[in-house]
Amino acid sequence: MRSDTTVSIAEDPVSIERPDLRDRPALVLLWSEEEPDRAGEVAFFDTPRRAEVIGRGDDGEEKGEVRVRFHRQRPRELIDGGGLSGRAISRRQVVVTPQAKGIEVRRVGRCPMLVNGQAVEAHVMAPGDTLLLKGQLLLRCTLRSRGMKELRYVAEQEFPFGGPDRVGILGETPVVWELRDRLAFAAKADTHVLLRGASGTGKELAARAIHELSKRAKRPLVSRNAATFPEGLIDAELFGNVKNYPNAGMPERPGLIGQADRGTLFLDEIAELPQDMQAHLLRVLDEGGEYQRLGETGSRKADVRLVGATNRDLASFKHDLLARIAVRVELPSLDARRDDIPLLVRHLVLRAARKSPEIADRFLRTVGGVSYPRIEPALLEALVSATFETNVRGLDTLLWKALSESPGDTIVVPEEMKRPRPAAEAEAESVREFTAEEIRGALALAKGNVSHAAKALGLSRYALYRWMRKFEIEGE
Repeated sequence: MRSDTTVSIAEDPVSIERPDLRDRPALVLLWSEEEPDRAGEVAFFDTPRRAEVIGRGDDGEEKGEVRVRFHRQRPRELIDGGGLSGRAISRRQVVVTPQAKGIEVRRVGRCPMLVNGQAVEAHVMAPGDTLLLKGQLLLRCTLRSRGMKELRYVAEQEFPFGGPDRVGILGETPVVWELRDRLAFAAKADTHVLLRGASGTGKELAARAIHELSKRAKRPLVSRNAATFPEGLIDAELFGNVKNYPNAGMPERPGLIGQADRGTLFLDEIAELPQDMQAHLLRVLDEGGEYQRLGETGSRKADVRLVGATNRDLASFKHDLLARIAVRVELPSLDARRDDIPLLVRHLVLRAARKSPEIADRFLRTVGGVSYPRIEPALLEALVSATFETNVRGLDTLLWKALSESPGDTIVVPEEMKRPRPAAEAEAESVREFTAEEIRGALALAKGNVSHAAKALGLSRYALYRWMRKFEIEGE
């Protein structure tokens, strides 16, 4: 059985009155074996070339060196997360020296250090590089400013660091907080909005956020993918029709406009509407909100706010339709917010666990009363470096593959993402022969924990699973 550690975080926020918006190399904490709730915290370095130390404990200065501090960064404050507490991390584990374009790291403690998957004693990390203190901590070099831009419209929201806010948006990177601010402005403006972003960037979630943050929140949010309108019936779908018109046997329908009266109409893939049909929306989008049901002689009025979404170029729109959609919101790609990937991974795995009790039983652990996925740090390393054509949707697909291929109680790298292992590591594992008794003994000493047994034997987790299969040994 695993020994889960309850972690306390210092909750003393430092107010950021005049934020420093200069991007500099920083370290983001992606994963911690003993402190999983610290994913997303950032270490900033203000003084170039001043050495600081990553290590266990919270002792402040030691031997003339400053201890690296990780913070929970939010727009108006920095919350000091306190010292690290991993039991396998030395008190002086890594000496960190910030450079102009990167961060120099030098191992001084006992825990092996890998940069981008390669064992090193020292390295100058560039933005995008990862550092793994084996079995304990995963960091990523990033570019980050100590402060964030002032948010003008987003309200103060009390939600846990790293979790979704009250409208479901998740992320702690500056681009996500700026997105929250733009969506809050769009909600308060109460005018038509166009959401632009690639597939999987969360356009439908953004539309729901605009609706829920607006004065229309108690009225309907009516959603439809414009690409699914039947050809020849677009007007009937949008504006409704009287009974038996335009075809005999057709029932009377209020249309999407009528259903969304005093609420919000979300048209995904709005650019898929032919431009001649886009022209039919012009009158109802004007201030009077006039439209006409098919088969009726008189006009109706509706107070509808349109939120459209597209990944197409603006040239796909009729110019006078664009003129009526004054507010435009660009949704960031996953590439622009890679430091949020560990938080998204946790959210997506928890969502999968709610659908499948078996996933919850196998892959979740509880720390301080909160559920976290058991995840191989190599998987997070692969994910923060991967290319996602469909952004969060693509991330979700890869996680499902990882869940389906993981043999034990930890989510591992799926086959399609595995990179060749260093030859020295593969050779070392292939030379040593083990007996069934040695494998069973290591597992017994580790109380069934495959990760700890593998470390004791000098094997990777995958190699130990191969030996377990060979001897038909089941792990806990």
